[in-house]
This record gives sequence, structure tokens and C-alpha cells, in this order.
Amino acid sequence: MMMMQVTLFVAVLVLAASVHSDSQFHLPIDCDDILRHDNTSSSRVYTIYPGGPTTPLNVYCDMDTDGGRWTVFHRRMDGTENFFRPWKHYVTGFGNVAGEYWLGLENIFLLIMRKKNELQVDIEDYEGQNVFAQYSSFSIGSEHTGYQLHLGSFTGGAAGDSLKDHNDMKFTTYDKDQDLWNKNCAQNYLGGFWYNKCHTANPTGMYAPHGVIPFDYVVNFWKTWRGSNYSLKTISMKIRSVAAFSCTL
Repeated sequence: MMMMQVTLFVAVLVLAASVHSDSQFHLPIDCDDILRHDNTSSSRVYTIYPGGPTTPLNVYCDMDTDGGRWTVFHRRMDGTENFFRPWKHYVTGFGNVAGEYWLGLENIFLLIMRKKNELQVDIEDYEGQNVFAQYSSFSIGSEHTGYQLHLGSFTGGAAGDSLKDHNDMKFTTYDKDQDLWNKNCAQNYLGGFWYNKCHTANPTGMYAPHGVIPFDYVVNFWKTWRGSNYSLKTISMKIRSVAAFSCTL
């Protein structure tokens, strides 16, 4: 009887191990995990679990650009989504991950807790030109810090470094002013971002074909490439793991 119980116990352990090794039980925390688990993965929407198995999160993964593995946390492409939103929306996220969206500051914070990440910003104009800007590292603080932005060095890209003046800034929305201006940058320039006083990039600004809005600084612009009044056709911001490390938080 004892031998049968031991045999049954071993069989259960083997079955459990085989079940948890199956791909359907793989719980990736980002797009890097997805591609490393299956190198045939294509660019599309996936479910990740940066906050654990009970909090699934849909996100768009770019598996094509520069080797893939990019987790997209912000994307503009057609003007279908309103980005002039309150603090609560920017914390939790909004939009359609198959189209335009903001992943949410709290979700972004969860993504960077266990890995060091680099940042890439991809930009397209209305003439069909595509450029990018890369940064050696990207992280943000918790809500207690105002989700303060921490960028590494600018490592290249024809778009130029339009985030230099945004580094170390807290996040500002029209109903939560954490910028360094004596007014509210988000309220005046119609977005939500890590504003200084105020900005050289406005990825969440108004979306419109170039030339439609005659005012500087309110559109979704990237100053070091097209200036402060050129409304971009597409822009995406995405992160990718550069090294794993243990979380001590």
C-alpha cells in the first residue's frame, strides 16, 4: 500500500510539472518574455502579467523593430483616442491596445520593477519619413514620487533627443499639476506628460494633420525633428529589457 501511495505521489508530481511547463501556463511579464519563450511570435496584442497571475494586462508587442521584444506603452496613429484626460486615467491606462492607447503609469511602473529597460520612440511624419530616438535606460518612480521619470543617455536616432529637458520630471495632467511652470503645462498644452516648464516633446498632445492647428506646442510634436508645430502622423513609445535583475522593492 505504501509503495502504491509513493508511486501515485510521484506520478502526480510529474503530471503537475508537465502541465506547468506547457506554453498555455506561461505567464510573461512583458513582450521580452513572450519572444524568448516563442521566437516565432509576431507583432500583435498579447496578454502579460507584470502584476502577477491575478492581474492580466493586454498590451501591443512590437516583435519586428530591431530584433523585437518591445512592450509598447504609448501609441498614436489615427486620432481616434482622446489624450486630454485626468490623472486617474493616466494612472490606470486608457484606449485600445490594437490602436491608440496609454498603458497606464501604474502598469508601466510594474513593468520596470524587475528588469532594466531601454526606451525607443518611433515617429512618422505625413511625408512618409520614419525616424527614431533611443535611450539607454528608462524607468519611473512610484505614485508616491509623482511617477518621476528617469532616463539614461540618448544613444542615437535621427529624431534627436527631445526628452532631455523632461528627465527627472514628475507626471502632470490638467487636474494634477506637478511641473515646474507657474501654470499647468498639461492644461495649457492639452496633454499629459512628464512636463518641465514646459516641453520639447508632447506625444499626448492634439492629433491633427500637419498644418490644421495653427498653434505651437499643443500638437503631438517632437521638437528636435520637426519643430514645435509639426503634428506627427504616428508616434509610439516602447521599452525592452536589457538585463534582468532581482527586485528589492
